[in-house]
Amino acid sequence: MHSTIASATGVRLRWRVVDIVVASVIGVAAGVVFWAWGQAWTPLSTALAFLPGLEGLLAGGWLFAGVLGGLVIRKPGAALYAEVVAAVVSMAVGTQWGYTVLIWGIVQGIGAELAFAIVRYRRWNLPVALFSGALAGVAVAFMDTTFSSVAAYDLGPRTIYAVSAVISGIVLAGLVSWLIVRGLAATGALDRFAAGREVRGTASDA
Repeated sequence: MHSTIASATGVRLRWRVVDIVVASVIGVAAGVVFWAWGQAWTPLSTALAFLPGLEGLLAGGWLFAGVLGGLVIRKPGAALYAEVVAAVVSMAVGTQWGYTVLIWGIVQGIGAELAFAIVRYRRWNLPVALFSGALAGVAVAFMDTTFSSVAAYDLGPRTIYAVSAVISGIVLAGLVSWLIVRGLAATGALDRFAAGREVRGTASDA
């Protein structure tokens, strides 16, 4: 089945050991950032309290793991895997939101993954990165405006939150992740991945 899909789409579906290791490293590192972002949530959201719902601009800080993992690994499931690992790590380190972080991580990861699936795992450019961040933003907007304290807001602030979350996903998850990949690739750190070879103009049969 995998070989049939691969021949039809031109995608290498099988994960290498290095893919698993690097995706895990991305997830763990992002999980620590998620935890730190959570610690900064209260002062940052307070600073944005002049317009209820504007705190959605902070949502992207929890969305970049999926986009980054997808852009680097370029295999089906990479975005979801990296986002879930990040959620588990932030939960293990200690977060005020407890086990719900894992639920959010799964949904956010699915959002990020969906963008790569829509282009059949064949394009990894900036527009696709932004698209992945946007869909991750849609995912967190849905979760937050439906199941979190944001759900108690009036329609106006909930709408502001949702739009802000999508914008944050596009910028903090989509654009920033794309820039991180290009920065890492320029150093040679990603030479074992197509993402790195594209930037450096090198070739490999891996």
